[in-house]
Amino acid sequence: MHARFHRPVTAAAGLLLVATIAACSATPAAPTAAPSTPFPSSAPVATLAPTAAPSEAATAPAMFPISLTDDEGTAVTLPAEPQRIVTLTPAATETLFALGVGDRIVGKSEDILLYPPEAGAVPDVEKFDGSAVVVDVEKILASKADLVVAGGNFGTPPDAVTRLRELGVPVVVVYAPSVDGVLSDIELLGKAVGKPDEAAAMATRMRDAFTAVSDAVAGQPRPRVYYDIDATGAFYGPADKSFLAEMISMAGGEPITTGSAEKYDIPAERLLAADPEVILRADAAYGMTAAEVAKRPGWSTMTAVKDGAIRPIEDTMITRPGPRLFQGLELLASTIHPDAAIPQSSPIPPVP
Repeated sequence: MHARFHRPVTAAAGLLLVATIAACSATPAAPTAAPSTPFPSSAPVATLAPTAAPSEAATAPAMFPISLTDDEGTAVTLPAEPQRIVTLTPAATETLFALGVGDRIVGKSEDILLYPPEAGAVPDVEKFDGSAVVVDVEKILASKADLVVAGGNFGTPPDAVTRLRELGVPVVVVYAPSVDGVLSDIELLGKAVGKPDEAAAMATRMRDAFTAVSDAVAGQPRPRVYYDIDATGAFYGPADKSFLAEMISMAGGEPITTGSAEKYDIPAERLLAADPEVILRADAAYGMTAAEVAKRPGWSTMTAVKDGAIRPIEDTMITRPGPRLFQGLELLASTIHPDAAIPQSSPIPPVP
């Protein structure tokens, strides 16, 4: 779905982040017809080479028409390689730019934390109005889109997906409840836009980077980690078995979760009893300080507060299921384990 507004935390901004993470973590819906924490200076630097496009033999079989099954189980047929694409999730926008087809995107979801910068020239056709996601279906139709990539688990309103399909626009719904799901979605989108080999190579390089982080934290202690999404009206953290909880575990921490697979608000009693050893402030870029966190009622008894282990973190790369996710894992691991030699990779360059 969307990232938060880049401003001090408000109720709407906090709910938007919770919705963002929930769209990557909760149970899928039924099928539908800023400042960052620096890496340790001792960390090795890993450079990922560009994902080169393979040379095509003159006799290579045609990729299109192609039939795909999206993440909601819907079969989608694309008669020809899409040339006018609308992306209704920031992650999909990032992925298509990374695959070298950003110039085909004719409409996108609003992205307050825009990436890549080149996407700024693409008009917004989906926005968050402060309470709900609004899709401009008429604008999408006017763009003559031949492919729409939508977000599952209500990331894109299901009624908008239904209407577009009824009007004859092919819609591929992507929804990644896990890290493996992110890689699968990158490969799915690669097939949809005629870049299957490039997408597979990208996913492989991301898997290699994930493995490198796992190896780096294998001998480290595993502190209890609370990822502080927001504290507007309630305390919001990772849900059980969520995408975010998986990322924390992969980064060498023991995630403190809400006790529910569906809810992101955690009871204060549960959080206090869990006694975090590290608190990560995902809302640090929006005005929340470590001192304010430490002053929350009852929190002075937490080990993380006593030890001063209340650390800021820039969460876009961690919670956005796209091609920078491996860098998000590196950031997460280096913030949980600031003294460990965590690999520090450069971004995967876009496919030429």
